[in-house]
Amino acid sequence: MKARWIAFGEVEVEGKRYPHDIVIDAGKVSKRVKKASKAYRAQFGHTPLSEKERIPWGGMRLIVGTGGSGSLPIMPGVWKEAERRGVEIVAAPTEEALRLLGDLEAKDVHAIVHVTC
Repeated sequence: MKARWIAFGEVEVEGKRYPHDIVIDAGKVSKRVKKASKAYRAQFGHTPLSEKERIPWGGMRLIVGTGGSGSLPIMPGVWKEAERRGVEIVAAPTEEALRLLGDLEAKDVHAIVHVTC
């Protein structure tokens, strides 16, 4: 799957640009809805990725792009749920995470991509 970091706040996936965080579930791209995680913002100093969000658990690996500087916090509940499901989480700064997608067919991509920080 072709994906690249354009600039702070924007990524491109399969030729389409996204100026917001995204979720990729078996190649289907949608906007990340952070509302369920916003309650934890004060605790982390940033809206984290929480288990209350819609997470694409459909594969054996979940790639998390943690932002330009890798600052997106991933809450312990996400790691715990991944372990329960037998899913490996690969968390990396977004530019690096997007490069990982390049080795995969779209149907095999399960990812959450943070486009800022």
